[in-house]
Amino acid sequence: MEQFTTLEIFQNLLLAARWTVLLSLIAFVGGGIVAGILILLRMMNNKFLTVLINIYVEVFQGTPLLMQLFLAFFGLSLLGIDIGAWSAASLALTLFTSAFLCEIWRGCLDSVPKGQWEASKTMGLTYYQTMIHVIIPQSIRVATAPTIGFSVQVVKGTALASIIGFVELTKAGTMLNNVTFEPFKVFALVALLYFLICYPLTRYSKYLERKLNVAS
Repeated sequence: MEQFTTLEIFQNLLLAARWTVLLSLIAFVGGGIVAGILILLRMMNNKFLTVLINIYVEVFQGTPLLMQLFLAFFGLSLLGIDIGAWSAASLALTLFTSAFLCEIWRGCLDSVPKGQWEASKTMGLTYYQTMIHVIIPQSIRVATAPTIGFSVQVVKGTALASIIGFVELTKAGTMLNNVTFEPFKVFALVALLYFLICYPLTRYSKYLERKLNVAS
């Protein structure tokens, strides 16, 4: 058993936290891009595309993230695709995030009053002009708070990447615990770092929600 001071444990966990933050950013930005594409495809009002998108969303929302990580890491390897833990975690979390963001943003688009559509039609605006100039700007305002709030779930979801060997905050905590045999101290510090990452996002999401509700 090696002896580590509390400061040394915290410093090692802090280094691992960088990868948690980076993986979260990749998943959130990548998921946002994929979700944006799905929303644009939905706007085409093609029934076949809509059905495919609905299936995509239902699959990734209806299955555990852990299972998606296993399929990305082990499943692709069985198909002959050489993929590392980093790539598998990024892929699985991006697809998982995109499914939820797609539904959040769809709900925000649908929340815009129908009167806005009718008013736009009387002004002679086309469907796409209405979406771009009227509906989307209003829905962005509604979507901001829940989108930032969901980012907290993405950060916490990265902890599951430790199962496939990706060394992020949780995996680093497990490795340090195996060396120091001080589970309470190690995982208390792990929890503290997750809190320090997630708490500002939670507070900012609540602040935006209050601000936008007052402004409306």
